[in-house]
Amino acid sequence: MTSFNHYLFRCPSCHARNRISAANAGQTGKCGKCGGALNTADLFLQQPLMITDANFDEKVLRAPLPVLVDCWAPWCGACKIVAPVISELSTEFKGVFRIGKLNVDANPVTAARFDTRSIPTLLIFDNGRLKDTLVGAMPKPHIVQKMKEYLP
Repeated sequence: MTSFNHYLFRCPSCHARNRISAANAGQTGKCGKCGGALNTADLFLQQPLMITDANFDEKVLRAPLPVLVDCWAPWCGACKIVAPVISELSTEFKGVFRIGKLNVDANPVTAARFDTRSIPTLLIFDNGRLKDTLVGAMPKPHIVQKMKEYLP
């Protein structure tokens, strides 16, 4: 991905999308609709965020950006193949997509909640809703194509 002049950042209170200039990214902003605080530090996450049963709602469903969740397990060979791609995506889509990893063995409640029966499974969320599911080890261009469908 190329660098951006601005980012679209969803307000955690009212869910309105706010345009944040690249120069102001990383600072606390103010929602144009409700006036709530916007902590734009999330725009700078460059590595996958560890998602758990405990933090799933906060980090995924109430995320200010669209989210790609990699459902994986340490023993899964195909998951090990996909892992470097997930890391690359977290750097390339920094500021426009949150990338997370969910260990299905350690977090069975969330895995069951989204009927994750096969791994690796990639779940794409936007505005708190599951939008797409990709099952199996997919090539990077296919994952990127799916992610781009949820960018403004």
